[in-house]
Amino acid sequence: MSPVIVKSRIDADGVLRVTVPLSPADANREVEVTVKPVGPPPMTQEEWSQIITATAGKWQGEFERPEQGGYEEREPLP
Repeated sequence: MSPVIVKSRIDADGVLRVTVPLSPADANREVEVTVKPVGPPPMTQEEWSQIITATAGKWQGEFERPEQGGYEEREPLP
């Protein structure tokens, strides 16, 4: 039996329901299940609002595009 990775989402009631398809040859075998979160928890509306409030209106420079320079000179195609 090779390792199987299954991703699932915890329901709103806090219960994780997982279905793992295995072969009949693996019947009656003991397995180990490890549960670990994937990535950071989603940001709440309040956390998002705090970030926007903290950064809004903070720009203290001029909004003008700096000089972009010239084009690269290449040899002509044959």
